[in-house]
Amino acid sequence: MDAKTLQERFLELIRRTSCEMPQDMIRAVDKAWRQEKRDTTAKYALGVMRDNIKLAGDLSQPLCQDTGMIICYVDRPAWISEREIIRVYSRAVAEATKKGYLRQNSVDSITGKNSGNNLGPGSPVLHFHETTSKSMTVRMMLKGGGSENVSTQYALPDNRLGAGRDLEGVRKCVLDAVHQAQGRGCGPGILGVCVGGDRATGYVSAKEQFFRDLDDSSSDKTLAKLESSLVKEANSLGIGPMGFGGSTTLLGVKMTARNRVPASFFVTVAYMCWAYRRNGFKLSESGRITGWVYDQGGKR
Repeated sequence: MDAKTLQERFLELIRRTSCEMPQDMIRAVDKAWRQEKRDTTAKYALGVMRDNIKLAGDLSQPLCQDTGMIICYVDRPAWISEREIIRVYSRAVAEATKKGYLRQNSVDSITGKNSGNNLGPGSPVLHFHETTSKSMTVRMMLKGGGSENVSTQYALPDNRLGAGRDLEGVRKCVLDAVHQAQGRGCGPGILGVCVGGDRATGYVSAKEQFFRDLDDSSSDKTLAKLESSLVKEANSLGIGPMGFGGSTTLLGVKMTARNRVPASFFVTVAYMCWAYRRNGFKLSESGRITGWVYDQGGKR
């Protein structure tokens, strides 16, 4: 596969990720809209989101003006190098920015200067894993700044919350994160939660949960039960879409656990806004897309 073909494939991945909402999220927003009471601000807000999803898909325009941090995971087969993927993916990011699929969104933290093409130290973020498969799998998400700002991490025990080093303590941390976020995370939100790990791997693992299907449950029965109960508890808080009140504060909670050292017990909560943008594909060595990871449905 030549570099031009690979760049075209990456560009289409970026376009779909930025402009077309996956079907699992469309179903969740539609369900939430139906469940909210008539003539309420919550129902109106969800209705605006539904309209936005359709318009973005129809016009190939970003779902949100904040196209966020560009995060990409690659399962890399032997036929391509990390260096080549970085080079071509970066060119695709610059082209996507020029075409308007991505906003000019990358700022030098020292000078405050916008790069104008979303490239610079740490942008985009790429994670690589070797695979014995003949196909390359690429998964991408866009993580907006508003939702990133309300992501947080706790160290247990937490005397302020009365949270100990147990699952009840974890529950208190997650609900506190939802309460602290209120409408600032552009809810209704989706949470990725990591129990344990160190501070760095906690955030990485929490964000990786956003690649899961919204309709699934953890393979760990204890975590699966906690995921379900946390959604119900959060939706009883009355925060609602964008903090306007209502019964839809969260659309999902996705949890994982990592081993920790005895001295530390971290609970990391990554918050994703309603514009739940992720997609991915499988790519053959010849450059053919053999499948998309998520059902896309922005064009309803």
